[in-house]
Amino acid sequence: PDEDIGMWIIQPDFNADGRWELEVIHLDCILHGAHLIPVYGHDRLPMDIQHADSLNIFQAYYVNKYIDHHAFEVTF
Repeated sequence: PDEDIGMWIIQPDFNADGRWELEVIHLDCILHGAHLIPVYGHDRLPMDIQHADSLNIFQAYYVNKYIDHHAFEVTF
């Protein structure tokens, strides 16, 4: 986990062509949904950003373990 915040940081993997590495995950392998918080950085966000752009515009995300007690137990 991040030393200052205490939350795990995740980021997408890219292949040699610079495209996202994608993988199908079976539903029976999913334990719990995750609440992701973007790592904003130091630059200002564009004024025309939409919620649908959030997975494309940010390079890394915090996994919010404080969203509820189930997430806290799984990620702690």
